[in-house]
Amino acid sequence: MSIDRIHGDCMKVMAELPSGSVDAIVTDPPYGQTSLEWDRWVKGWPEMAARVLKPTGSMWVFGTLRMFTDKWSEFDGWRMAQDVVWEKHNGSSFHNDRFRRVHEQAVQFYQGCWGDVYKGCVVTNDARARVVRRKGRPAHMGQIEGTTYISEDGGPRIMRSVIYARSQHGTAIHPTQKPEGIVEPLIKNACPDGGIVLDPFAGSGTTGFVASRLGMSAILKV
Repeated sequence: MSIDRIHGDCMKVMAELPSGSVDAIVTDPPYGQTSLEWDRWVKGWPEMAARVLKPTGSMWVFGTLRMFTDKWSEFDGWRMAQDVVWEKHNGSSFHNDRFRRVHEQAVQFYQGCWGDVYKGCVVTNDARARVVRRKGRPAHMGQIEGTTYISEDGGPRIMRSVIYARSQHGTAIHPTQKPEGIVEPLIKNACPDGGIVLDPFAGSGTTGFVASRLGMSAILKV
């Protein structure tokens, strides 16, 4: 396993990577929603990311609903697979006429055929005791062989799409640092064992740290 930290413009860095060279992309781009100097959307980066991703790969992108709505045209050519909600232990609000924000989203994108995309099953060991679950594919999607999960004393079940993880408030070394608790399941879902994860907006390097711990390699643009 290895971690390559590359300093420079993310567009130039991705342009220099070989086509189809990474297994997964997990990243937290600038949302472009504030006047802060570092919060500047990098136009065209999703298109460049598509070039370096393997046909079996997918890309998880952190953001807000507003960001994805504003920048949806930037993801032209990508297909949306699913999204998860990161629930924080606290949040922030810039206005007193809106709900206090205690969540962000991460959306999974892919290109080509969904059947070819790697899908790592992420589980939590909190199933109810003595539950047998058989989950097959809905009839309208075509019958496939089902999967059986047996839990006698609280075993594995597929992780929920709302994931609670304490934010890095007070300990972060980057303004928008994501906790390992939300980054890890996304990497497990998108990257096979021993694969390569790319983060073109690496910030504090959490993606690389988690990938290394999981036995994967990482390319970080910081």
